[in-house]
Amino acid sequence: MNKTLMSGNHVIGEASIRAGCHFYAGYPITPQNELTEYMSEHMRSNEGRVFIQAESEISAINMIAGAAAAGARVMTSSSSPGMSLKQEGISSMAACELPGVIVNIMRGGPGLGNIRPAQGDYFQATRGGGHGDYRTIVLAPATCQELADLTMDAFDFADKYRTPVMILADGMMGQMMEPVIFKKPTPRQYPEKFMLRGAGTGKSKFIRALLLDPIDAEEHNWKLARKYEVITKNETLCEEYNVEDADMVIVAYGTSARIAKGAIKRLRDNGMKVGLFRPITLWPFPEQKLRALSAKIKNFFVFELSTGQMLDDVRLALQGYAHIDFHGRPGGAVPTPAELTNVIARVYNKND
Repeated sequence: MNKTLMSGNHVIGEASIRAGCHFYAGYPITPQNELTEYMSEHMRSNEGRVFIQAESEISAINMIAGAAAAGARVMTSSSSPGMSLKQEGISSMAACELPGVIVNIMRGGPGLGNIRPAQGDYFQATRGGGHGDYRTIVLAPATCQELADLTMDAFDFADKYRTPVMILADGMMGQMMEPVIFKKPTPRQYPEKFMLRGAGTGKSKFIRALLLDPIDAEEHNWKLARKYEVITKNETLCEEYNVEDADMVIVAYGTSARIAKGAIKRLRDNGMKVGLFRPITLWPFPEQKLRALSAKIKNFFVFELSTGQMLDDVRLALQGYAHIDFHGRPGGAVPTPAELTNVIARVYNKND
C-alpha cells in the first residue's frame, strides 16, 4: 500500500470521507481551518455528500444532530473556544443517542488564548463538557497515522454505541505533515442493542431529550450509564513503551507523548530506566492497566501541555500506591525533548 504525505488536518478530512461521512457542518477557527477547507472541497466532489459552513459553532453542532437523526454519518470540527459553544448540542446528542464525530484541534487558553498547541481541554472532553450525566468517547492520537486510523474508528464507535465520539488533538498535530496509509473502512453497522428505533433505517422516530417525568429521566440516565459501562469494558486503549524494565514511567498523551518518547531515548542513553504509558482513549481512561503497572513500578511522572488535568485521572487510577511527579507547560508553550529530559532527570535522581 502506498503512503501519502499529508498534514494532520487533511488526514482527518480524508479519513472521514473514506469512512463514509455524508454530512459535515463547521465554522472556521484556527488551528483547524485546513480541515474545514479540505471538507469543503472534497465533500462537494463526492456525489451525495453535504458540506455546510454554518453561521456559528452552535448551528454546526445542531445541524449534525439533525443529520444524524436522519441516518447520515456526520462530523463537525472546531478548536477550543468553538468547542465550548458546542457543549449543549453534544449533551443533547448524547441524550438522544445520536452518533457523530466531533473533532477538537486544541489551542492555548483559557478564553480566546492563542493558536499555539495546548492540552487544556482535557477536563471539557473527558467530563462530558456539557450538562447532565453523560460521557463521550475521547480518542487521543499521537501521530498522523493514528489520526487516520482513529478517525475511521470514531465513526464505527459512534454507530456501535449510538453516541458522540470526540477526536482530541492539538494545533501541532493538525499542522504537522507525516506519511500515512489509509486502511479499508469497515461496513457501517446498526447493532440492535443500542439502536434507535427508526433512526438511520428510513422509519419514522420521535427523538427527544426532554423528559419531564423524573422517573422516565432517571431510567434513561441509567440506560446511558449501562452503555458507558459496556464502552469502558470493550474500548479502552493505551500504549506501553519501554515499561518492562522501567523504574519510572511517564504518563502522557498526544503531542506530549511524542516529546516524552524523545526524552526517554536520551534518558536511557544516560542509564535511566524510564518508560511511557500513553492513554489513547482519554475516556474511558485506561485506569486498570495503569494501576497494574504500580504493582512493580513506584514512580510515575505526568507530563501535559496544561496545568495538570490528566493528572487527576492518574491519581485516581494509582490510588496512592505509587509516587507521582508532574511537569506541565500550559497556554501554548511546547518544550523540547531536551528540556523534558533535564526535568525528568532531576526528578529521577532525586527519587533514586
